[in-house]
Amino acid sequence: MNVLFLILIHIILPIFLLIAAGAWLHRLFKFDMNTLSKINTYLLMPAVSFANLYQSKMGGAEVIHVIGFLLLQNLCMIILSSGLSRLFKFERSLSSTFKNSVVLMNSGNFGLPVSQLVFEHNPLGASVQVVVLIVQNLLTYTYGLYNALSVRNKGFGAIKVFLKMPVIYAFLLGLFFHSFSIKLPDFLWSPIKNVSNAFVAIALITLGAQSAFLKISRFSFPLILTLIVRLLVSPCLALLIIIVLHLHGVIAQALLIASSFPTNRNSSLFALEYNNHPEYAAQAVLVSTLFSIITVTIVVYASQLLFP
Repeated sequence: MNVLFLILIHIILPIFLLIAAGAWLHRLFKFDMNTLSKINTYLLMPAVSFANLYQSKMGGAEVIHVIGFLLLQNLCMIILSSGLSRLFKFERSLSSTFKNSVVLMNSGNFGLPVSQLVFEHNPLGASVQVVVLIVQNLLTYTYGLYNALSVRNKGFGAIKVFLKMPVIYAFLLGLFFHSFSIKLPDFLWSPIKNVSNAFVAIALITLGAQSAFLKISRFSFPLILTLIVRLLVSPCLALLIIIVLHLHGVIAQALLIASSFPTNRNSSLFALEYNNHPEYAAQAVLVSTLFSIITVTIVVYASQLLFP
């Protein structure tokens, strides 16, 4: 119980203090959200992705194991969410947003900061989360965008959007430097490291600002179902897959923790853009993030007990 309390105080509480600070500051000063988003996407995430892989001890076999797990887990979540939306006869627009709210998780400005704190002294754990982020970005701009657009049967250039994400190239560059043990000169590594260190604070402040004006009018059935599947079923499913694939140690810890993250804000943006129940989508992001205070704390604790 002491360990659970320490995780809550030293990992989860600092995260939500920064989220609260971002929400409060945005209400006071009305941040330019487009600018914050660009700083996160085009500077901070690429820097932290490169830095984690550059310092990582993760080998090629471990990358394959991680990607194999992610493909299997995401496939199971897609099948599960599709089955539930049919079982409960959600109309197409609601079904689209429900599936995105369940399958797409916040592995960027929530997941990476959590991993940075949990694995502060172990770059391998943070490197696993970088791979999770890459796969989630691919899933978001293919499956997620297709879900949003398919309601009205429009075409899309999801691959083009994905290929514009600089985090992909930072990931590949970091993997290249790591694989060939190439050492960066200090005048290059120092600014990358400094930007990487700034990621946690800015990403969480941005997340807080995004949540500042969201309102919860009621807990609808789709919202409750989203919370159950995203925060409870997902880590249970991940644990089963980890056992089946015989994963262990830090990699197993990192993957189990990653499976517990709340709903991705992009699911809300897609719903707003294409008018697929945007209020429910925004509520799913906010409420899942709030409830993750409890669920992510428990999953971090469980991961350390199950995979020491």
